Amino acid sequence: MSTIESLFATRLYRASLSERGPKVDPAELEASCYAIAEDDEAGQQWCEDNAYPGYTSYASLTDLPWRFPIFKDMVDALDKHVAEFAQDLQFDLDGRKLVLEDLWINILPEGGTHGSHIHPHSVISGTTYISMPEGASALKLEDPRHAMMMAAPPRIKGARRELKSFIYVQPEVGDVLLWESWLRHEVPMNTSEDDRISVSFNYKWG
Repeated sequence: MSTIESLFATRLYRASLSERGPKVDPAELEASCYAIAEDDEAGQQWCEDNAYPGYTSYASLTDLPWRFPIFKDMVDALDKHVAEFAQDLQFDLDGRKLVLEDLWINILPEGGTHGSHIHPHSVISGTTYISMPEGASALKLEDPRHAMMMAAPPRIKGARRELKSFIYVQPEVGDVLLWESWLRHEVPMNTSEDDRISVSFNYKWG
């Protein structure tokens, strides 16, 4: 009798940020993100020089949890989410923890996109969502086997979710999504007239 099983799972963690650690008010976070973006001249310049749509603090501010208590509360919650995900992934951490490596703000205006990419040198990456107006783009995740598919035909339109070439995840405000850092992902065009605001982060093996 023949059998078919799924191997080499790609895991995606989704939860409400407030389920772990201090409760973080999305409205207060949104106001903080705009205030930081307005004052961050180095970040604004980097976005202009690199044709980055909207604003990101990725290349300018490395100490948001130290500067702003609300981001410290966010990290306290994220630490717990990441620890839970690492346990699900059955990592042997050899007595060490996964620790925050970097954390940055993303403000994506109408028409803005963030191209396909991975996060090298990290273990777990993720995003928590501050503002997701109607029409804001989903997170697009790519099947990590693409580079090895060679001459494989495309999947049928109604392929099972675990066999699709791309998965679109539509987050809600307050959600946190986690994935292993090698998983290629992107943010398609924001079709909302309002900004799509999120905070992304990487964790490394401490």
